[in-house]
Amino acid sequence: MDERERERIRAAIASAEGGSPAPALSDEALRSLLVGSRTIAVVGASPKADRPSYGVLVALARAGWRILPVNPADAALRDGVAGLTCYPDLASAAATLPPGERIDLVDVFRRPEDCAEVARAACAVGAGALWLQLGIISAEAARIAAAANIPYVEDRCTAIEVRRLGITGPAR
Repeated sequence: MDERERERIRAAIASAEGGSPAPALSDEALRSLLVGSRTIAVVGASPKADRPSYGVLVALARAGWRILPVNPADAALRDGVAGLTCYPDLASAAATLPPGERIDLVDVFRRPEDCAEVARAACAVGAGALWLQLGIISAEAARIAAAANIPYVEDRCTAIEVRRLGITGPAR
């Protein structure tokens, strides 16, 4: 699917939901957002290696981002995700950061109907940006992010964008 088709689909969904589509960030803005982020919370992180959230989480961690998996499932909390401690919610994940640090980017692997709740939680913990993964579009989450004046990305994969933009990891 090319970018024009994606934009058409985004606009149709936004229209059906009674809102306008979230403006797409330029490549320069995406690059700045990703490179400027050091800590990424992955909401919906799966402990199952065959799931997209697991692969993205591992790719981002290997490239140098600090990853905070978020998944309230008992197995994820007990066993962690890809060797990382898993948190039941964004507030718990944010509470583990040293004073003065924050979650820079919330990367969401959840159904569209769950994204507004995640957006509110991201705003509540002072996250720097909200990113909905490939195939996930939420006009309500976009409105929440806009009201909080935080960057918002939807229907894009962080790992794909990192590769496409030639990013090697976060700024040091």
